[in-house]
Amino acid sequence: MEQELELSVVMPCLNEAETLKTCIDKAMKYLRENNIKGEVVIGDNGSTDGSQDIARSCGARVIDIPRKGYGSALMGAIQASKGKYVIMGDSDDSYDFSNLNAYVHKLREGYDLVMGNRFKGGIAKGAMPFLHKYLGNPVLSFIGRLFFGSKIGDFHCGLRGFRQDLVTLLNLQTTGMEFASEMVVKATINKLKIAEVPTTLSPDGRSRPPHLRTWRDGWRHLRFLLLYSPRWLFLIPGTFLMLVGLVLFIAIAKGPVQLLNIYFDTNTLLYAGAFMVIGFQAVNFAVFTRIYAIHQGFLPQNKSLVRMVDKISLEAGLVLGILITVGGLGGSVYSLYLWDQTEFGNLNYPSILRVVIPSVIAIMLGLQTIFSSFFLSFLGVNQKKN
Repeated sequence: MEQELELSVVMPCLNEAETLKTCIDKAMKYLRENNIKGEVVIGDNGSTDGSQDIARSCGARVIDIPRKGYGSALMGAIQASKGKYVIMGDSDDSYDFSNLNAYVHKLREGYDLVMGNRFKGGIAKGAMPFLHKYLGNPVLSFIGRLFFGSKIGDFHCGLRGFRQDLVTLLNLQTTGMEFASEMVVKATINKLKIAEVPTTLSPDGRSRPPHLRTWRDGWRHLRFLLLYSPRWLFLIPGTFLMLVGLVLFIAIAKGPVQLLNIYFDTNTLLYAGAFMVIGFQAVNFAVFTRIYAIHQGFLPQNKSLVRMVDKISLEAGLVLGILITVGGLGGSVYSLYLWDQTEFGNLNYPSILRVVIPSVIAIMLGLQTIFSSFFLSFLGVNQKKN
């Protein structure tokens, strides 16, 4: 019988002939010196510089990954690995594969994911571009901590260890550089046991430019963080807009308001109404997106959301929406009556708009409530089918 392996060291590869041998040799030496039964697995993404032959000659196992992308190469290699644990890292000789003890010890203690922190371990001069070191990584890591309650200080450290089944367990799907963020985010929201250890970063050992593209890949990471947090993408901005719109609406509905030497009148009233409509729509999107993400397995179940959806019936939403719409139609009829009083001639616009604008906003909010109730009911039916 084949001996069970404890550790698989996984590296993505796309034309890494200059540094691949060094990385594999370091990993192999670490396994030997620490008496760890393990292997080195290379996820090759279509190299044309002979990287595959170099890897095999060094004793590594090569997994050909036709689908392009950093995430694809890693997922394919991780799923093909045979170790109980996996430690992954880039094959550009920027990470030290000869010293993985901190990761192995934490994995043996029962942690599901062990992240490296380059800012605590040390970043050599020239190892990380200025924008990445002082803007990209700190800002994106802060957003990740804020959005998801993670305690990880370096979201994008490429050297990390985890259980071999983590890709399948978390249903990881992203194929690009955002794979790094997806792993941390999903491990956090699924309440897995996560640790962080200091690690070092050395200058890239290759003579060619790296595959990473600062602005493109930075945006992909940010986009992923936003899409996986409907609360911050939709709910919080939407609630803020609704509250600001409502306060302005109430303040200006009866007449103009003067603040210092500035008068706020019907123009501001119209914008206030728009804020309320846009905010209400954003809040709806937050609910719809979260329910859909739960159905598809992207996000875990949220008991409070499920209870809220169960309590809100289609009929209750329809009644509320119809009442708001009827109120808006009533205001519209009243505005026609006022127009009739002038024999459909010129109107006192500041006065008539204080009737027309609330009426139109009420009709819009009422119809949105009706449509949203139907859609929410549809999602509920879908949930019962599942």
